Amino acid sequence: MIRSTPNINTARLTLCAMRPEDFDRFAQIWAMSQVVRHLGGTPWPRGKAWEWFLRNAGHWQMTGFGQWAVVDQRSRTIIGHTGFFYGARNLGEDFDPFPEAAWLLVPQAQGAGMGHEAAQAAHDWFDRVIPGRLVAKVALSNTAALRVAERLGYRPLREIEYQAVPSLLLSRNGPPRSG
Repeated sequence: MIRSTPNINTARLTLCAMRPEDFDRFAQIWAMSQVVRHLGGTPWPRGKAWEWFLRNAGHWQMTGFGQWAVVDQRSRTIIGHTGFFYGARNLGEDFDPFPEAAWLLVPQAQGAGMGHEAAQAAHDWFDRVIPGRLVAKVALSNTAALRVAERLGYRPLREIEYQAVPSLLLSRNGPPRSG
């Protein structure tokens, strides 16, 4: 099982490990109200961002997968993150035992297809290295993320309210079939 974070390059992006020196940018991203508007609406304090930053590093060590920093190759700036994790959210036996996918970009990077580009690269890696079922939770108000999920092959499981946010639980049993 892979214990280090592989680098993945796309046409415009690099998916890479988050390093200790990336924490300030990670915390800045999670402090943006535009970033968290579909995720409970409350910007994260540095302490919560630090806990999640460490959680991500631990995921790679414990499970062989995790989340990548998404770096814009032109500016060499972290514009978000994407990847997989176990959320332990107590959302049911059809959700919790499976790796959960996530993708997130800063507002300035949205609307240009980079969210799909990053998430697709991460899913392509997962399908090659750790094939199997994936799940995702997306706020019903986040139409852009729902479109990305559909393009990645996710199908609805059920609607829920999670931390006061109406959301859709989704499942993916491998890459979408072409044709």
